[in-house]
Amino acid sequence: MNQTARVMTGEERILAACQHQPADATPIWFMRQAGRCLAGYRALRERYDIFTIAKTPELCAQVTLMPVNELGVDAAVMFADIMLPIEAMGVALSIEPDLGPVIHAPIRTRADVEKLQLLNPDEATPFVMDAIRLLRQELAGRAALVGFSGAPFTLACYLVEGRPSRDFALARAMMFREPELWHLLMDTLTEMVVRYLGAQAKAGAQVLQVFDSWVGTLAPATYERFVLPYSRRVFDEMHALGVPTIHFGTVTSSLLELMAEAGGDVISVDWRTPLDQAWERVGYDRGIQGNLDPATVLGSTETMREAAQDVLKKAGGRPGHIFNLGHGVLPETNPAMLAELVTMVHESTAR
Repeated sequence: MNQTARVMTGEERILAACQHQPADATPIWFMRQAGRCLAGYRALRERYDIFTIAKTPELCAQVTLMPVNELGVDAAVMFADIMLPIEAMGVALSIEPDLGPVIHAPIRTRADVEKLQLLNPDEATPFVMDAIRLLRQELAGRAALVGFSGAPFTLACYLVEGRPSRDFALARAMMFREPELWHLLMDTLTEMVVRYLGAQAKAGAQVLQVFDSWVGTLAPATYERFVLPYSRRVFDEMHALGVPTIHFGTVTSSLLELMAEAGGDVISVDWRTPLDQAWERVGYDRGIQGNLDPATVLGSTETMREAAQDVLKKAGGRPGHIFNLGHGVLPETNPAMLAELVTMVHESTAR
């Protein structure tokens, strides 16, 4: 780096990338960085369940700050769960260890959809907004605060299926067998997501990531008909608020152009598509996030560095790249490897 150049904060790097502006180095953070592999988080989990941590602002802030303090990442992602606003809609659910969200009474009928409550997020999930305000004070500009929500489609999959699934066949069947019911459900969930993300932005979230984790199960024509209009509304509404957005999905190689059409200032891609090809497909007017295979961090330092350098090479030094894993941090990951990766990305891209 030019010794006379000003060193940017993590917050500044992330926001610059979201706006496709140059930064002093490539910003980096990791999905699922707040927990899983960190000893401090594991110690808390011996005392509290996930929902208790997420619903207690002080505990949420403590976990959210851990990777900023220990790894040096440029973004703090809220420790929360995409099912929090779903629970606030009156849905009985639980988070089962080694399985994930389980809906006690899955959505099957129009009456089920009509029972879903659309509440003010400040009243329905006040703990999320309180945690955001607390974190903005604690971060004081060191890192950007990333809020998030599940996308309408991914939330619908859980509600219809009742639990995680390999193919979400029940949800996909509803689209074709009962399209009116599907659209009613998606309309309802989209309104909730817009309200929830808008409240996070008002509370102080600086970037909003929309997780469409299961959208890769869909064919392009199915996505275009049953999902794209709803995702587009979410991103249009957040754009109107002036808050940068990241559009996340996995196994989405066949959907990248459509996801870019749906919206997002930054499109997040997994490791299955080379970063340079993905960026060309979504368009250089968008930023791109990714896309190191999480498993490479389980290997040797040399192997990890080579893989990370390949990602950076494919990014080509263009403004708008946020370095991340293609998906979440694996539980077996050594935090020292993540810290090493942060240092390497910053040092090798310093300008």
